[in-house]
Amino acid sequence: MDQSRKTIGRILLERRRISSDDLERVLGDESAGGRLASRLAEQGTISEVDALKALSEQHGIPGIDLSQICLRLDELELLPREIAEKHLIIPVLSRDDRLFVAMGNPAETKVIDELEFVTGKKVYPYVALQSALTHMIQEAYDRKACGHQFFVGRNCPREVLTRFGIDASGSEVDVSDTAAASATAGSEPPAHDAPGVVVDDTLHQASRSDEVEDSGFGEVSPDLSVVGERPGEWPSISASVQAKTILVVDDEPEIVRMLRRLLEARGYRVLDADRGLAALLIVKDRAPDVIILDAILPEVHGFEIARRIKGSKRYGHIPIIMISAVYRGWRYAEDLKQSCGVEYFIEKPFKINEIVDAVEHCVSDSAASLAQAPGVPEDEALSEEAEKALAAGVAAYRAGRAEEAVAHLLRGTEIDPLAYRLHLHLGLLYGKLGRVYEAIGELEKAIGINSRHFPAVKNLAVLYQKAGFRNKAAEMWERSLSLAPDDATRKSIKEHLINLL
Repeated sequence: MDQSRKTIGRILLERRRISSDDLERVLGDESAGGRLASRLAEQGTISEVDALKALSEQHGIPGIDLSQICLRLDELELLPREIAEKHLIIPVLSRDDRLFVAMGNPAETKVIDELEFVTGKKVYPYVALQSALTHMIQEAYDRKACGHQFFVGRNCPREVLTRFGIDASGSEVDVSDTAAASATAGSEPPAHDAPGVVVDDTLHQASRSDEVEDSGFGEVSPDLSVVGERPGEWPSISASVQAKTILVVDDEPEIVRMLRRLLEARGYRVLDADRGLAALLIVKDRAPDVIILDAILPEVHGFEIARRIKGSKRYGHIPIIMISAVYRGWRYAEDLKQSCGVEYFIEKPFKINEIVDAVEHCVSDSAASLAQAPGVPEDEALSEEAEKALAAGVAAYRAGRAEEAVAHLLRGTEIDPLAYRLHLHLGLLYGKLGRVYEAIGELEKAIGINSRHFPAVKNLAVLYQKAGFRNKAAEMWERSLSLAPDDATRKSIKEHLINLL
């Protein structure tokens, strides 16, 4: 009997959702984990809700009842049908830089990494019953191929259909302009209230003391360059040296050594990093002339690094050469190059002259662009502008104008995406507004820049728990335990972890 079947069986017995005799009868089957829960629900041994709750507890993420959802079929553009069928995964909601998916086996993390890479979005998995997921994948992709716009689950709530302006078959109905606008531009519902999402009823809820707190919101730091745990020191370089600096980011040491020898032999200065967060810290501290960036990295994918850099007024001018052994069945290299916003995309294994030509073109093109744009502000001016955005956001927040505060802070992150306090305050503000997933995204970025700030880590733990992602919440609570400022706080976190786990 494999471990996943033991886990599901134990959970069901503890919840008194199945008798020991029934469990003994079904455990002889070869089905494991999700297949077992799905089959028990189909047989009527347990309800679908109980099966989902058991799966949610096993995987530490929310379960999703696919019979209750309404899916816009244009979301399926993000995932080819063959991948959906092979891995039992389907997109259910896309919001800006976030993607929510239903999965039959959330432990299959490789497909999540691949999906984050090719879409540039942070993927949040929900677990679903495998039989329901198989049926939905087939019907949803078939409907899309026939030109339909929606997939509607058999138990989709009426209010959801009204919001989308459709009937139970997915066909449009005559609705008011207000309702149609709400369906198109409505805000994302909280995870616990979203139709179709089943949250484990044994999940320990955050106490009042664990709610998202200010953590110093309103204290404008004079230094927007707060960072923690540098990836290591690099030698100081005289301002008189004119050699261009190339940052090589790759977690394969032999590739880094080869590129270093290749570039230094041609007179370039080379910095290197083997992790995504280390690369971002180097960019903030040294602003290299060109970045050679591997697409798949520990911590933060190269795709996300490129998106942050290219979306920044302060760092967006830096040319990026992305290299990767790309999953060929998903996107062509040219598509990836365009979606990343990078200057070059080179597939591994690459030829030396491909890298050299790309670097030289980037250096010459960058020099020409700067010569044609004498009004480009200096880094110090942009730091001052970012600080003003933070101060304006704090002032708006104190005056009770939350949306205006968000706008100011967002403007600041566009100017300097590596300014720690901008992401911290924006995350805390999103949390107060109930925009949980946006808050999580900003606090993740803040911790990526300063990994040892206790309030940020603690609030991220609270937010993951509120969203139903128990494993991620536990991971963040454990990190906050190591950063706790005093014994009383450490004791409180330990008690909370015991209740959570």
